[in-house]
Amino acid sequence: MTTPASDAPAASNASAAPARRSRLQTLSEAAMALCLAVMALAVFVNVVLRYGFGSGINASEELSRLLFVWMVFIGATAAYPLGEHMAFTSLLLPLRKKPAALRVITAVIRIAVIAAAALVGWGAWQQVVVGLDSRSVVLGYSNALLPLPALLSCGAIALMAVWELIRNKPIDLDHESDVE
Repeated sequence: MTTPASDAPAASNASAAPARRSRLQTLSEAAMALCLAVMALAVFVNVVLRYGFGSGINASEELSRLLFVWMVFIGATAAYPLGEHMAFTSLLLPLRKKPAALRVITAVIRIAVIAAAALVGWGAWQQVVVGLDSRSVVLGYSNALLPLPALLSCGAIALMAVWELIRNKPIDLDHESDVE
């Protein structure tokens, strides 16, 4: 027998409800899960073949490396809008009672994120250009595919930081996953 929703006890903390995931977040999580599943399967099959039959799949290592790089940068990009990157919010807590100073520091932080993304993105672009002229040894894909996710991730993070800067979005000092 089920109880009606009105009989259920009310939640003690409304902010404890999980946030609704956007389609882009769901898609990025699915892409990371797919990368991880293919990597695990490729490595598992290769281990079984090597120890069980004395042979293996040469492409397994290259495929796993490529998927790992993509998975890391998809995850980094997906973590940024959720505020799940490393932050030293304890340094900002004294400014909690000074909203003007907190807005200035937040703007400085966003500008630093944009500058860091630009520097890493520039380096990734240079590696993409270098990789266009070479191919991977076993699978034969363009070596530009290895630094490409860093370039795309940096571009996406920079755009999100610019958007947050324009909107004057405050830094969440009460983020539940922050560990001091």
